[in-house]
Amino acid sequence: MSDAEMNRNDADVEMEDDPSIKRKGRGFKPKAGDHSEVLDGVRSKGFDRVDGATQSREARSVEGWIVLVTNVHEEATEEEVMDKFADFGEIKNLHLNLDRRTGYVKGYALIEYETNAEARTAIHACETGLTLMEQELKADFAFVRPPALASGAGKGGGGRRGNAGSARARSRSPSRR
Repeated sequence: MSDAEMNRNDADVEMEDDPSIKRKGRGFKPKAGDHSEVLDGVRSKGFDRVDGATQSREARSVEGWIVLVTNVHEEATEEEVMDKFADFGEIKNLHLNLDRRTGYVKGYALIEYETNAEARTAIHACETGLTLMEQELKADFAFVRPPALASGAGKGGGGRRGNAGSARARSRSPSRR
């Protein structure tokens, strides 16, 4: 190796340790002494995190907290569903979707509560065996936050939005019969 090449290599090493140089792009890893936490691709250094703020997965709709109740009997009425779920809090809105062809309930209901606590209570009641017309009801929040991307995910995926190869989490539509 010539002297010019050695001097060039020494200059590269010195530049790596210089904190005034900003590095952009992929491939730059934290230094050995750097103990900052990387969360969602952002280095946090010494910032405090609020516990519980990112723990909940449910999301609020524009008006309130919407609970999706499934396994609703096809002959159930709006009043029966309202009576069953009014015990858990004041219902702001209830939507019972009907099949156009048969006129029967499609099997699910959307129930909107004012507070998160009321919605959680209704969901918990369904988990512990709430029934309507001898059918056990199941419930969950209608809107949920997507799971956080794992570190390293989300790289690549093309330049256009909506590519099939995109690493972004998407909600899935129910399968057709």
